Amino acid sequence: MQTADSQTGVSHVQHHPEFYLADGNITFLVEDTFFRVHRSFFERESEVFIRELAQVPQDGISDDSAFQVEDVTSDDFATFLWVWYSPKYRLDRKSSDNWLVILELSTRWQFLEMRELAIDQLQNLKMDPVEKIAIYNKYEIDRSLLLPEYKHLCTREGQMSIEEGETVGLFTVLAIHQARERAMNSVVAKECRSPTLADVDDEKLEEILKDIFNLNQDSTTASRRGADIHAPSGDTDSQGVQAQGQSNAPPIIGTPLPNASRTTNRPFGTGWVSWVFHQGEGII
Repeated sequence: MQTADSQTGVSHVQHHPEFYLADGNITFLVEDTFFRVHRSFFERESEVFIRELAQVPQDGISDDSAFQVEDVTSDDFATFLWVWYSPKYRLDRKSSDNWLVILELSTRWQFLEMRELAIDQLQNLKMDPVEKIAIYNKYEIDRSLLLPEYKHLCTREGQMSIEEGETVGLFTVLAIHQARERAMNSVVAKECRSPTLADVDDEKLEEILKDIFNLNQDSTTASRRGADIHAPSGDTDSQGVQAQGQSNAPPIIGTPLPNASRTTNRPFGTGWVSWVFHQGEGII
């Protein structure tokens, strides 16, 4: 997103009002916004940023050499930074949408502790069961954490709709269908009058779901904090992980070229920051 001067065609950039810090020592350019924060946060945990920043250790120290972060909005980047710079040390004032942004970026950039924090916060928020299952499948979060949602889908009236089935994926649809059948059979075996799924014993239902979904409570920590996490593939039924260190993702940051050519309508990208300053546009 850029704002362009109608006469010159030059896009204006600005300092973020909250996350352009006087004592910051690394600068990022995200869309049309500069962020100046602390490099140590990015290097203490993320192998992705450690690798990227090591390639150009002298860059990012000023607006002229700011690292350009691709495929993320400035608003989402600010939400990500908020975790480190929360002014009152409170994490319970963000919505599920905010924590989903944090989950997405921490997974993509391999901030393992932040990913765990996002999962913990999502666990404490009220979410639609179908939406939550789809999200946890997408980000390969341990299915053991979804046991309450699976139980809800098993005991509610009626089957899942076509739209819900498309959201959670074929595996989950078939697994829930099988669990409902087995749960109903267990109720019938007790010779209840007019049996329904509401009559199923809670412990029995959990046993059925753990068997069908192959839920292993001991694996929860591994999938929430494991070093093998990677960017989500978009497969809502995927639960596998990529081998550590085998990432084929393109670089996430770029830096301006010092001798980039200057044209009136230079696109937002490599060399653009230095060109803006040489044209005297400055920061708004």
